[in-house]
Amino acid sequence: MVAGALGWAGPAQAQRVGLVLSGGGAKGLAHVGVLKELEKNHIPIDYIVGTSMGAVVGAMYASGYSPADIEQIVLSEEFQKWTSGKSLESKTFNYVTSEPSPSALRLGVAVDSTLHARVSSNLVNDLNLNLALAKLMAPSGAEAGYDFDKLFVPFRCMTSEVFTRQEVVQRKGSLSDAVRNSMTFPLAFRPIRNLDGKYYYDGAVFDNFPTSAMKTEFAPDVIIGVNVGDVAFKKYPFKKDDELLATTVLFLGTSVADTSSVGKNGIYIQPRLGALGVGDFDQVKAFIAEGDTATQLKMDLIKQRISRRQDLPALLARRLAFQEGVPAPRFLEVQVRGLKPNQNAYVAKFFQRKGREFGLDEIEEGYYRLASDDYFKNIYPRIRYDTARKGYIFSLDAQRNNNVTAEVGFVLSTRPIDNFFLGLEYRALGRLLYTTAADVSLGRFYNGAHGSFRISVPGKVPFYVEPGITYNQWDYQSTGGLLGRNALGTQIRQQDTKAGFQVGVTPTYRSRLLLDAGLFSTHDDYTNRTDVSSSDVLDKTIFHGFTGALRLDRNTLNEKQYATSGHRYSYTLRGVTGSSAYTPGSTSVLAANERHHQWLQFRATVERYFALPGDRHTWGYFGELVASGQGSFSNFRASQAIAPVFAPLPDARTLFLDKYRSGRYAAVGVRYSQAVLGSLQWRSELYVHVNFQPFEQANDQTALRTSGFERPRLTASTGFLFMTPVGPLALHARYYDDPNEHFGVYAHLGYLLFRGRALE
Repeated sequence: MVAGALGWAGPAQAQRVGLVLSGGGAKGLAHVGVLKELEKNHIPIDYIVGTSMGAVVGAMYASGYSPADIEQIVLSEEFQKWTSGKSLESKTFNYVTSEPSPSALRLGVAVDSTLHARVSSNLVNDLNLNLALAKLMAPSGAEAGYDFDKLFVPFRCMTSEVFTRQEVVQRKGSLSDAVRNSMTFPLAFRPIRNLDGKYYYDGAVFDNFPTSAMKTEFAPDVIIGVNVGDVAFKKYPFKKDDELLATTVLFLGTSVADTSSVGKNGIYIQPRLGALGVGDFDQVKAFIAEGDTATQLKMDLIKQRISRRQDLPALLARRLAFQEGVPAPRFLEVQVRGLKPNQNAYVAKFFQRKGREFGLDEIEEGYYRLASDDYFKNIYPRIRYDTARKGYIFSLDAQRNNNVTAEVGFVLSTRPIDNFFLGLEYRALGRLLYTTAADVSLGRFYNGAHGSFRISVPGKVPFYVEPGITYNQWDYQSTGGLLGRNALGTQIRQQDTKAGFQVGVTPTYRSRLLLDAGLFSTHDDYTNRTDVSSSDVLDKTIFHGFTGALRLDRNTLNEKQYATSGHRYSYTLRGVTGSSAYTPGSTSVLAANERHHQWLQFRATVERYFALPGDRHTWGYFGELVASGQGSFSNFRASQAIAPVFAPLPDARTLFLDKYRSGRYAAVGVRYSQAVLGSLQWRSELYVHVNFQPFEQANDQTALRTSGFERPRLTASTGFLFMTPVGPLALHARYYDDPNEHFGVYAHLGYLLFRGRALE
């Protein structure tokens, strides 16, 4: 490698400089600030060795990304999704998703034919990260011929092979695999199986400050070592031990930096990161600023020990030449490995191309389509250039499948609506994907069970067929709470059963069109007056028949309850036909009767959220429209029990409110959230709804339809919310505009979600 070809200038052209970047989780973002200052001051970088987050930043620079490019990448919203594992709104697909459940924990287990089970140990969903690394590193890897010495800057990536207790220096092969290996910190990111059949872990396990690897691999004249990890204290830090404890515990399995290992001629840089922690990926600007400052403070020493200067125009020209030399993004084919041939064929059908080749967008689309079902969430992508065919091959390692999934959830509340949820799924993959699922909810207010069997068929127009059965039971007796009254002075118990099927179809996987049809039976028990005694016999209305619906759904919300970003819409046209049988109780003035009912119903629901400047405030809007041709049943209470429900607040479904039950209404609302301290939010919601021609109770207990619009009714809520690992912890003060319920205060821990009724 000739000095002049690299644009070197200065009196000491033989002087070579090596940059060592340590690991440290989010703290490694400080390396970006270091690179900015070094390049700004014309300090040459001839070699880079990195581990963990230092490997990520170092590999990007070695791949020809400028410090400004890297800063832009780590400041992007997408980067936050990579590190947190949260879904990308633009890559959210609803084809295979089910209705939101109150589960707080979803555990996938791979069970093989010998009944051996394997539980995935990763805590962070790495789908976004894996594809991002493959895309970022693929061009430079191809240009370098998968030889790290031929990158824009020669590079080494440090990893650990824990079974034989060996440190591994990665010099060749897939650059994205090397970086991903170096990020595999135990209990954070899962290990990937490499092409050599081995698993590797974070290089920090053996050496978090790999100056020795720099000396062995490159033997530079000067080492600039940047450490953002722990250092060994010469004596116990009594005054700082509490402050340092949390981050130190996270690094018990890693080595500490030897500050003298850069050598007498080297420069040691330790950014002052203070309270910034290894998981604070949202503090990108602060980390970069500290790296920048720490380098400035050492700049005089750096310039004193490194006399050679990098000519900036020549550096930019060389970087541009490297970037322009990378192969064009032509994807020739998609390969699937690790499964049986018919299973590989199933996976490949998720990737659809318009022409003879795949575009990058089509590759991404297929990847996220497949991963929308967590049966495939452990897939690993690779992008490799085929020199002979002059194009890229996109391959998926699909060895690790979660064919058994268990869900557990609960809700605890200051009101008697506590609930426990347990779900189980089993999936079998052949030419098609078969999913058997069952779940149960148990509680004082709500009990339910659901079972289904789904057959998924991929292709240009994918679809699934899912027969299933659902049972629900609600008991509204005494569901009021702190500062609230009982939901209704009467007793109301409801139950319904539905047996039928769904057919889901989508051309894009993003939204889905559902055909839902089945037989149903509803049982409603109730009284007709407020003063009841234990000797009273409840009225009973049994309604059974057939229902069919067409529903169009799309949901990109970031949370299944208390969302702050994304959008959701649902449009449903439902038909109902059936017969009701009324049996009067001791509070009735009516005789037993039977009636036939038939109607159409349309419901449209939309909600969307927007971030305000500063990203600490969000607001959203909500709208709902219901138009039903439902007629009256035997009496007013039976008519209200069947009517659609407007439930804008989480606890609205746990209250039987007449003014929130109507076959014809329109509603609008706004939602506002503000970060108060860390993950603690203040959340307020305000809604207005108007009923059109609602039912009123006549003197003889029958239902009379009024004319025109009822007055607008106000619903409001405000309180605090904290997202815990088991679901939201919320404290609300709320107001309902109903004669039986006005002001109330309640709190809950867990997802306050219940399965929809048979006719919803």
